[in-house]
Order: sequence, then structure tokens, then C-alpha cells
Amino acid sequence: MTRILVKAVPGAKKDEIVGRLGDRLKVRVSAPPEGGKANAAICELIATALGIKARDVRIVSGQSRAEKTVEIDGVDAEATESLFSD
Repeated sequence: MTRILVKAVPGAKKDEIVGRLGDRLKVRVSAPPEGGKANAAICELIATALGIKARDVRIVSGQSRAEKTVEIDGVDAEATESLFSD
């Protein structure tokens, strides 16, 4: 299990991992920040980028904030570094 810090931007034009923003991974998702839709989209986006199932990615803190902590099962910290590449 690995944890990463995420800066979320909901309501964007497209879903994308932007790259590093300080110590966080900046992600944009088109889903609105209501009813957990943006959080689900963030988990799906990260899972797809890592080649794992969305159920292996979950937000463990910051559910209603832009700054989130995401927990990822099945990958190590080294594997998540690829997400931070610009």
C-alpha cells in the first residue's frame, strides 16, 4: 500500500494527470465536486494510469477538499513516481 498527496481540480474540461505541484500530484477531472463524483473520477484516473483496478485506489482523507490523501493497493512508492512525471 502506498499513499500519495493529491491536489484535485474538479469540473475541468478533461480528465488528466497534470504532474507535480509541490509535494502533491495535481489532477484535473471533468466530474463535478458533488455526490462523490469527482472523487470517483480521481480514483479511476489514477488507477488507469497505474494499470490497476479502480477499487484498489481510494481517498482516505480530504473527501470534500481539493487537497486529498489517496491510498493505493498493489503498487509501491517507486511505481507511483511515474505519475509525477510532467
